[in-house]
Amino acid sequence: MSRASLAHVTDWVFDLDNTLYPRECNLFAQIDRLITDYMVGLTGLAHDDARRLQKDYYRDHGTTLNGLITHHGVDPLDYLSFVHDIDYSSVNAYPELTNAIAALPGRKFIFTNADAKHAEAVLARLGGSDLFNGLYDIKDGAFEPKPLLGAYRQFLTRFDIDAKRAVMIDDLEKNLVAPHALGMATVHVVPSKDYAHEQVDSWELSRADGREHVHFVTGDLVDFLSH
Repeated sequence: MSRASLAHVTDWVFDLDNTLYPRECNLFAQIDRLITDYMVGLTGLAHDDARRLQKDYYRDHGTTLNGLITHHGVDPLDYLSFVHDIDYSSVNAYPELTNAIAALPGRKFIFTNADAKHAEAVLARLGGSDLFNGLYDIKDGAFEPKPLLGAYRQFLTRFDIDAKRAVMIDDLEKNLVAPHALGMATVHVVPSKDYAHEQVDSWELSRADGREHVHFVTGDLVDFLSH
């Protein structure tokens, strides 16, 4: 698929965390630490064991929250309130990105596994509070997360989006499998090659060049959208 083929797109769908702001600002690392703290308090496991279980749930269930609901019956609202109690000051205004998104033809949406309160806080910092036609959060999908196929179907139905005229832009390669299967174009947003952080496992940073379900890979979303 060439960039020219995106001329058919009428609906632009963006993930939020580590996609609309650079992973390097480590905002999600704050959330990741709080998830570990939540896991320790819930399970009584030692820190390292709790973190391993956290990442297993994240990898196998789409989100740690989905694993906790499935295996522990947690209150999702309590969990979301706990893990999003963070400092947003590391996210700076990003007019280059918001201008590039505003210039795109068609509608723009946020599709996130976080909650709306977190998404709105991030967008306010970026300068994009009024930029999107719709925001679909984890509550809207009854806590069924990406990458599960049902989550995408619910999202597309909610906003009456034709998958074959839409593109999904996300930082996690696994979150692009279902959109591709539904007929959406896909863009994988990757960090700089030398990025590393103790809160991030290697699979979260894996590049997906050449895989059928990933049509584009970019480390510079502003440049990509501007073209």
